[in-house]
Amino acid sequence: MLTRESKILAQFGATDRALLVPALHAVQELYGYLPRGAIRRIAGHFGLPPGQVYNLARLHRPFRFQPVGRFHVQVCRGTACHLKGSGAVLAELQRHLGILPGETTDDGLFSLEAVDCIGACSLSPAVCVNGAFHAHVSPEAVEQIVACYRRQAGADSPGEREDDEDTDC
Repeated sequence: MLTRESKILAQFGATDRALLVPALHAVQELYGYLPRGAIRRIAGHFGLPPGQVYNLARLHRPFRFQPVGRFHVQVCRGTACHLKGSGAVLAELQRHLGILPGETTDDGLFSLEAVDCIGACSLSPAVCVNGAFHAHVSPEAVEQIVACYRRQAGADSPGEREDDEDTDC
């Protein structure tokens, strides 16, 4: 029986190495990141050493090597956001979450990513959490934003109310 990953890789010719990056994208879409075992299997499919595939993936920003958290926090570092202080917002998120960009908190709740642009220049500095935009974010607002998502995670725990109005961050 073919696994979903095997079916995905079967779509990419093993002899056409130009398809390596699209194959990596497809497998990351399946898992949300590139697990070490998947990199080995992709390398085997294309007849390449796993280290070569990993190094190629490492050079491409969209690839992740850890699962994203329940709340995937993206901080825009585009020009408009940078000029309006997104660097300080990112630093404050790192401090509150205890992680660096590209990492996920130990509890799996938050992952942090610095992105080149999220296309919300008029909202700068902007932060996006699971597709929800936070506009004109100041370093002082970070604590409140993080606390709101923590409350939301608590409200989704068994036995908690799901209709809590305070969980819309």
